[in-house]
Amino acid sequence: MTPTQLRAFAAVVRLGSVKQAAAELDVSEAAVSLHVGQLRKELGDRLFTRTASGLAFTPGGLRLASRAAEMLSLQERTIIEVSQAGGGRRLLRVAAESLFAEHAAPGLIGLFAGRAADLDVELSVHDPRRFGSLLRARTVDVAIGPSPGGAVDETLSCKPFLNFQLVVVCGPEHPLAGRDVGVHQLRDQVWLLGPSAATDLGAVPTMLRKLNVPEHHQQIYQSHAAALEEAQRNSGVAPAISFAVAPDLANGRLVRIAGPALRFDGGWVTMTLAEGGVAPAAAELVRFVTTPRATQAMLRGPGVNVGRFRPSIHITLWS
Repeated sequence: MTPTQLRAFAAVVRLGSVKQAAAELDVSEAAVSLHVGQLRKELGDRLFTRTASGLAFTPGGLRLASRAAEMLSLQERTIIEVSQAGGGRRLLRVAAESLFAEHAAPGLIGLFAGRAADLDVELSVHDPRRFGSLLRARTVDVAIGPSPGGAVDETLSCKPFLNFQLVVVCGPEHPLAGRDVGVHQLRDQVWLLGPSAATDLGAVPTMLRKLNVPEHHQQIYQSHAAALEEAQRNSGVAPAISFAVAPDLANGRLVRIAGPALRFDGGWVTMTLAEGGVAPAAAELVRFVTTPRATQAMLRGPGVNVGRFRPSIHITLWS
């Protein structure tokens, strides 16, 4: 099997069409069909058949689809590592949910990367529902975000490391400022939200579900910082991590809304491949996040401004 053959097959699996795979790879349909045919011959498996509803993959084809993604990712990672090794450097790729990436990652990764002169750390923001597939495909080395809930796949290792409190805040001139309010009053407010509200996992979506906030009352901004800026203008209410808004609460730019149902606890975990598949730098980070120095860096480290934050596609490199 060649990387070209695997890349063609992986594209067919992902897009569900030989025609679309050819367009993405910028080759002819005949070339894609040729590569798939060579794989079929070498493996002795049809891999997939065409049906009225699309492509139907054989058990062998599904297994190859998983392995192809892993092998191609491993090839890319090897190229990067060889290049980095030639220059005497290592690369650690970290995936994070947006809430952690914005409020805690800069302090943590800045401190961690600063401990090793030969280490570069690449941080990318992803939906936490994709963490497992990113790790298994070896697109990233470690993922940080909310607990996945339920039983964790045996191919993955999940370790909690930091709990936090989620509170509801508003501007000092907002009608609810300084008042004890009930859930029904909050449901009628405009909720100013960061990108973490756009997924199903994590503290913010859990809060919105428990309070039963109508979707038409939810406004999602490019960053949590932008949502909090709108809250300071008395445009609505916003959920926030207590340590992240402590300075704004202290100087009066924001006011915490009190109420018996307005305290929510959240937490973050690290996810890696199970033992044996963890990159040494990833294992080192997993150990480091539980140290007092790391905790202080996350709680007190510098925030990321709106201009630097890009949901899903933004990558930040620490050297």
